[in-house]
Amino acid sequence: MDIKNRLDQEVEARNNHNELSYDKPDPLLIASKYQDESIALICALFAYGNVKAIIKFLDSLDFSLLEASDERIRKELSSHYYRFQKSEDVVALFIALKRLKEIDSIENIFYEGYKKEQNILDGLWNFISILKEIYPYTSRGYSFLVGSVPKKLNSAGTYKRYLMYLRWMVRKDKLDMGLWSKIEKKDLLMPLDTHTFKVSQKLGLLKRKTYDMKATLELTEKLKEFDATDPIKYDFALYRLGQERIF
Repeated sequence: MDIKNRLDQEVEARNNHNELSYDKPDPLLIASKYQDESIALICALFAYGNVKAIIKFLDSLDFSLLEASDERIRKELSSHYYRFQKSEDVVALFIALKRLKEIDSIENIFYEGYKKEQNILDGLWNFISILKEIYPYTSRGYSFLVGSVPKKLNSAGTYKRYLMYLRWMVRKDKLDMGLWSKIEKKDLLMPLDTHTFKVSQKLGLLKRKTYDMKATLELTEKLKEFDATDPIKYDFALYRLGQERIF
């Protein structure tokens, strides 16, 4: 069986609600409960490390704090931390997203950068810039969490967590939420993580040996040969194939 047919079958098989459960954990499980762009972004940005630990941490958060005062946010999250993020970093993200909601939607901020050239990365750089402007807090943990605008695209990382978030927001199926309407799914980029990186290399979809934005772009272009209108539909299937060590 050729790779496209194999992956198409895998996409079809994985596209069901049973793929998201506490037995088969994924941050999208928590995001799907709320169907909210701000909560989903929190779920995506903390999506690194052991997936069970991610779910446990996300389940401990009170997302209604996104409507609370700065003082209450600081008090309620004073004991919450996750890996590289201290409680101050968790607090900073909640305050920043709360202030953002008072000004505009995350979708509109992404769209403002994206619309000029239909470039999803321009949308991302615009969002990161505004997020940092609206609440100018700095620490190593917070910088890791929210990222920064790269000086050169050639030296950029994969921005996997943001690209995964965009998949959740833009695509609509039994997994992805499709809460946004202004960005086209054909312009999404592959949320490359170690699982999809290794599986894509084994399947011959990716030649690049370095785990970076260039690899993200190369794999996305390859997947466009399979489906030009929706190349990132293969992301979840490739991820599960790697996670479950089928390849």
